[in-house]
Order: sequence, then C-alpha cells, then structure tokens
Amino acid sequence: VPSLEARGIVTETTGTPRTYAELTGDPAITVSTVESTDPDWFELGILVRIDGRTIPFEPLFRALALRQGKLKLVDNTWFSLRHPAFDRLKELLDEAAELAKWETGPRIARTHLTLWEDFEDLADETLPARTWRAAVEGLRADPSADPVPVPAAVTAELRPYQREGFTRLARLWQHRLGGILADDMGLGKTLQLLTLIAHARERQGDAAPWLVVAPTSVLPVWQREAERFAPGLRVAVAGRTRDAHGVDLAAHIGDADLVITSYTVLRLDAEEFARRPWSGVVLDEAQNVKNPATKQHQAVAALDVQAVYAATGTPLENGLGELWALLSLTSPGLFASARRFREDFIQPIEQGKVPENAEGAPFRRARIDLLRRRIRPFLIRRTKELVARDLPERQEQVLRVELGPAHRHRYDTVLQRERQKILGLLPDLDRQRFIVFRSLTMLRMLSLSPGLIEPDDAGIASRKLEELVERLIELRSEGHRALVFSQFTSFLGLAAERLRQAGLRVSYLDGSTRDRDRVVQDFREGDQDAFLLSLKAGGTGLTLTEADYVFLLDPWWNPAAEAQAADRAHRIGQQNRVFVYRMISEGTIEEKVLALQQRKARLFSAVLDDEDLFAQSLTADDIRELLG
Repeated sequence: VPSLEARGIVTETTGTPRTYAELTGDPAITVSTVESTDPDWFELGILVRIDGRTIPFEPLFRALALRQGKLKLVDNTWFSLRHPAFDRLKELLDEAAELAKWETGPRIARTHLTLWEDFEDLADETLPARTWRAAVEGLRADPSADPVPVPAAVTAELRPYQREGFTRLARLWQHRLGGILADDMGLGKTLQLLTLIAHARERQGDAAPWLVVAPTSVLPVWQREAERFAPGLRVAVAGRTRDAHGVDLAAHIGDADLVITSYTVLRLDAEEFARRPWSGVVLDEAQNVKNPATKQHQAVAALDVQAVYAATGTPLENGLGELWALLSLTSPGLFASARRFREDFIQPIEQGKVPENAEGAPFRRARIDLLRRRIRPFLIRRTKELVARDLPERQEQVLRVELGPAHRHRYDTVLQRERQKILGLLPDLDRQRFIVFRSLTMLRMLSLSPGLIEPDDAGIASRKLEELVERLIELRSEGHRALVFSQFTSFLGLAAERLRQAGLRVSYLDGSTRDRDRVVQDFREGDQDAFLLSLKAGGTGLTLTEADYVFLLDPWWNPAAEAQAADRAHRIGQQNRVFVYRMISEGTIEEKVLALQQRKARLFSAVLDDEDLFAQSLTADDIRELLG
C-alpha cells in the first residue's frame, strides 16, 4: 500500500492493516549430519537464521525450488532470496536430491564426501555426526604423514608410493567404502591390494573371505603373487564352474581367506557367488566390467559385499560412461542414474552440449572440475613419472614405413571402393556400424599385408615385416630382446613365419595358445630374440622385463591398450631403458588412427590427470577423417 500511495494512487483500507518487516541480514547457515537407520546414509540438517530468526526448512526449500524472489513467514516478516548463499544452497540441495530419494528430508551418503565439503564451504557452522566426522577426517589425512602399518603377514618391502596407496585403500575399507586403484601399469597394484587384504584379515579374523575376480589368464599371477608376498593367506582358486568341479563353491573354497576366480566363472556361476557374503571384492583388469549391460557387470553388482575395489590402469578407455560403470560398483550412490550422469557430465564434456544460457568452454571446464572433485576420494592414481623415478627411461618413436609399389596400388584400389561404400552408409551409422567397421578393419589389415585380404596377393611383400626383420637382427647382435604386438593374429602368424625364415628365435602367444604360463616362462628363461603376442592375449597381466624393445605393428583405436602392451616391459624390475616403436604404414588409414588416438588420450588426461581436453567417441566425422 505505501508503494502505491507513493505513486499518487489513492487507497482506502478497512480494518487494521498488516505490517511486514523485512529481514535484511545475511543468512547464517548451519549444516549437520545425523546417523540414520541405514548405516550408509546420514540425515542432512539445514538450519538458516536471518537476524536471529530461524527459517523453517520446508517453505525455504520449496521457495528455492520454485525460484521465488522472496519468502514471507507466518510472523509477517519476509526476506529476499536474491542472495549468493541461497543460490549456492539451491545448487547443492538439487544435487543431493538427485542422488537419493528423500523420505523425511535431505540425505547424504558416505560416498558424498566432496558434496559435504561444498556444504562446509557454504556453511557458517557444521555439526557432523561422530561416524561421519571420523570418515571425513580419515580420508582427508595425509597418507604419507600418518601411514597405516603394513601387516606382518606381508613379506615384501613396499615402496613409499605403494605404502601411500595401501594407506588410502585401508582407510576406505575402514569406513566401508570402495574405490579405484588406477596406477599406471607396472607400479604394483597387485601388491598394494594383497596388502589391503592381509590388513583386513588381520583386523577381521575369521570373517567372510575376500574375492579377487580377474581375466582367466591372470589367475596364476594372483596365486603366485599371494604365495610370494602374503604366504600366510589361505588361497583357493575357483578357475572352473561348479558343473566342471562337481562340487559347490562353499565346499571348493573351504576356509580360504582369499578366493581367486575369473570373470567368466563369476558370470556363469553368478547365483552361487551371490548367495554367500564376501568381506571385500577386488576387480583386476576392471575394464572387463566397463559395460553395465553385460552379465559380468551384473554379476559383480549382485554380490553381497561390504566394499569393491577396482584395479585398472585405464578406468576410462573410450568414454566417461565406462568410468560411471566402474564407480557404480565401487562407490554406489556417488552419482545418480546413468541417465543423469550422461546429462550432467557426458553430454557437456564429451559432446559439447551446454544449456542455452551458458558459455560452452567455461561450462565444460566447470563440469570437468566438478567430476574430478566428486571422484577424488575414491580414485587413487599415480603415474610412473610421478612415483617411479628409479624406473628406467622409456623412449617412444613412430616408425613410418612406405608401401611398396604393388602394395600401394592394391591399397589405393580397395580404398576408393570402400570409401564410396562407407560414405553412403554414414547417414545411418547406428544401424550400419557393423558394416562400416568391417570395411575399416579390412583397410587396416590391408595396410599390413595384401595377403591378409586376398590369398592371391600373398606374394606382394610387406615392407613393414622386412623393416621388423632388419631391426630385430640388429638388436640380436647388440644383445637385446623384443616384444612384438599386433591385434591381428593372422598378421602375427605371418610375422612369426618370416622371422623364423630369417633365422630369428621367437616365442608366440595369442588367445588360442595352450599352456600360456609355460610359453611365457620359456621366453623369460630362454634365449629367444623376440616374443610375438596378440594385443588382446598379451597386453595385460604379464611381466616381461627380460625384453627392452617393444614393437607395435599396427595402431589400435584405443591408445590405452597400446600403453598397457608397452608396460609389459616398462615396469618395476626393468633395469634397462625401454624403446617403444609404433610402426605406421604411410599414406594409409593407420596414420588417421594415430591422430584419432591422440584425441582420445586428451579425454583420459582431462578427467584423471590435470590437462585440458576435447575428445569424443568415434563419430561419423571421425570416420570421414579416417577415409581421408
């Protein structure tokens, strides 16, 4: 009324007019956590005071949700909601609401440690519950300043960074939290996790056993490492299904402290593994469960377990969706659904989709920063450059090989035909993806040797093979040994045949090789000049420091897979400088794949390391670029 009268409008009132008083002070916010009936969740208390008055939470939250400009209280006081503290409070409450259903009010889970930190930064006072305070303080503590003692059962001498990694894992376990150990290949993730298991058994006594799930080829590695570093652990290997064993799981594992099984056995016997409790689960080479739609991922999710720990040097290979899949197992509840994660992070970071009222680059950067902050307590990652300064230098080089005239003519002819076909399919890429990738694979194989595509062209020489022969003969004369990788076993077979013709001694391993352990041991203890390995069968789970040269015969879409292959030689125990050669056929699709690799690597660095990014999954534009 006064404002109307001030404008010259005549007003008439009846009765006693109400008087409204504005609260003009800054809001003072107190945030608290209270233990709930669910041990993994805490009730989140929000108390706001302005000018000494306590503001009821429900009408405040409703007004913020409706984006109202002011809020009137029952005592005829009112205050403006146009305040930075209320803007930030709404952001944080919106995020908390996305993460969990509220039954009686806001809730926060154990995994939401950095969300709590954001509430702390906003609040004038915080009143955390005792168990919440213990978890927060424990995970914030400097692992080097206050390390957890290495259990007496561990016979190995841990390096300083391994002690820090174990300490962080032990603190997560203490508070019933899982995590991802994403150290570079070769830095001893297995030892750190075995130390965690020994620590847990020392504290728990006769509790349920631990479960390690790994690729089939890596099961013997875990068994040997456990015998070597933690000989007191009772270990049972469940390498075959119940039907193959003829006994149920409980009878097979007996009173084991540690059960080692494969992803395949876990998938096939999922119900039996889910029926019994586990003190903890370790997922080795955890990229095997990066797809939540697979039965392997679902089998892990169904386990009755206190905490899950993923070990992988590549927590994301092709996109952020893989990171969400791992965190949904190790840190359930950290993020909302896959759909919300896609909207909140994948679309702005990978695809450049931002709100209409936001600037693209700053918004993407803010999303990256938020993602890094949220995953920080649960992701342990150290690179070789940071922690293994005593590791010999690794030098990488691209070797470009020119196709011979007949090879060039054959490649260009097929390229023109396939390019025309693929470009016609790109408008319907989702439905035609299989055909498109079959053509791209043909071009990649043709870059290596025409005989891989057309048997009649077997007489056309592969200059890449001749270059490899020359270099290996020279290395043999200098006393060096080499690992040779290819994704294509057909080309690997040609290489083995050509190297033997040249008088070189070689070992060979691909997915069909029987008695893998014997083949590996023969190379380690023998005098072979080169070890030929398929990227899939030999790219993980092996230590081959007897070799100090690595040849990658063909580039893969995913640079992380190549890095893992090179890490078979460049890891703890290597005494010599390691040389890695990527062999690329000039003027072919291989050059384009190499460029695509560099873009994918930027996504990995942006989220897990501290660099800028822009990368995305293979799109129609990427395919056009591959075709030149």
